[in-house]
Amino acid sequence: MSTLTIRRLSASTHDRLRTRAAQHGRSVEAEVRAILDAAVAAPEVNLLLALRDAFAEEDGRLEPPERTEPARAAGFS
Repeated sequence: MSTLTIRRLSASTHDRLRTRAAQHGRSVEAEVRAILDAAVAAPEVNLLLALRDAFAEEDGRLEPPERTEPARAAGFS
């Protein structure tokens, strides 16, 4: 395990961390660990950019599949 020291953390940030930790039933230290773990576990691929790149290969067009059944009326009951 490693140790990390954060200096010059504002009082308002520490208060918000303390409130957030209490809401999750954790210590401030455990809350900060959870926040950091979630931040570094986030995917590095931007989904919107990946979709844009995928559609760029098709000149930005997405062709719908052929209909095999006739359209049916919507039911709102």
